[in-house]
Amino acid sequence: MPVWRVRDGRNRAFSLVGWALLLAGVAGSAASRAQSPPQAPDTMAARLLGCAPCHGEQGQGTSNEYFPRLAGKPAGYLFNQLLAFAEGRRKYAPMNYLLEFQPEDYLRKMAEYYVAQRPPAQPPRTPSVSDAVLAHGRTLVAQGDAQRGIPPCSGCHGSLLTGMETPIPGLLGLRPTYITAQLGAFRYGTRIAPEPDCMQIVAGHLTEADVAAVAAYLATLPAPADPTPVPKGSLPMPLPCGSEPD
Repeated sequence: MPVWRVRDGRNRAFSLVGWALLLAGVAGSAASRAQSPPQAPDTMAARLLGCAPCHGEQGQGTSNEYFPRLAGKPAGYLFNQLLAFAEGRRKYAPMNYLLEFQPEDYLRKMAEYYVAQRPPAQPPRTPSVSDAVLAHGRTLVAQGDAQRGIPPCSGCHGSLLTGMETPIPGLLGLRPTYITAQLGAFRYGTRIAPEPDCMQIVAGHLTEADVAAVAAYLATLPAPADPTPVPKGSLPMPLPCGSEPD
């Protein structure tokens, strides 16, 4: 077999086969370096997959009782909540950690993504309480209790309970445990909003029985065909609310 000889003080013979293998290895290594690793698509849907385990890929919610549906809620409301977590005014350690260093502009983009999503809603819950409890919840949601200073939920959240742009969220498609937890947080001051904090005022007038009744009733309601919030300013707010911009 023919050989090539390279003299560097010693004779070294490389067969043609050896050179071919060497060159093939060099070429293969260069090609490998030239290939870039696969990249995820640079879209908000791809970026927010980290939120999917708790809130669903489109913000539709999951089976976890304490993680809410985000899809279709007013963008202004979602932004306010993301900002509250980022600034520590609303406390839940995983959310505080994830959002602490996100710029406000990016929080707005997150909110705008979820408000545009329209995944199917969670099915209504089969009631696990008595008819009397459901009736009490229905009354508080639709009529309130004027004697105790409790306005109806529909006064701020709309007759269809889909919320209002910019600051008022929809109330449907939420688990009763989540609703109970949030009303309790407002009652005890562990969740706050800009002054005057209308939700803290309202929740402060509710008893634990009221909270349980409202949560149970809301969970039995089907989501409307169009969950879009009503336009800003279209609801006559029953009391001043600091989260509603002028």
